[in-house]
Amino acid sequence: MELNDYNTCVKEWADALFRFACKCTGNEEDARDVVQHSFGVLWQKRSDVMPAKGKAFLFQVAYRQSIDMYRKQRRMTYPEQVHEEAVMSRTNTDLKKVLDRALSTLDEQSRALVLLKDYEGYKYDEIAHITGLSDAQVKVYLHRARKTLKNYLVSVEHVI
Repeated sequence: MELNDYNTCVKEWADALFRFACKCTGNEEDARDVVQHSFGVLWQKRSDVMPAKGKAFLFQVAYRQSIDMYRKQRRMTYPEQVHEEAVMSRTNTDLKKVLDRALSTLDEQSRALVLLKDYEGYKYDEIAHITGLSDAQVKVYLHRARKTLKNYLVSVEHVI
């Protein structure tokens, strides 16, 4: 590949390569790095690459660079992320405590119905079979229990 062929590749494929890299990386800054790296590799290997194969070569390098970048970012943890994860963990723990307190306000039957339906994922007819209630009773009792939980959770003193 000669200098003119290289310049032709840059003019013809830079935009398409950038769009491809954006889709692969999901980030414009990373995509710019991928494109720059791809053209750098093409420049280094210009003596080995035929002008007709320039596009394929560029996209192959961009694809591999995007994958490498993804793997590298997956291994990295940034201090901000660690802090956010700690906050989320604390928030999840607080939320679990509030939900447990809310469930403890329900009577035994209502709590069992909510747990069977919303935590365990049973269907209404299965809950009816387990508890010995009719389908209609299960629906009514669940509605009442959820209404009680909602009133408890949205009250000002229970907001996290």
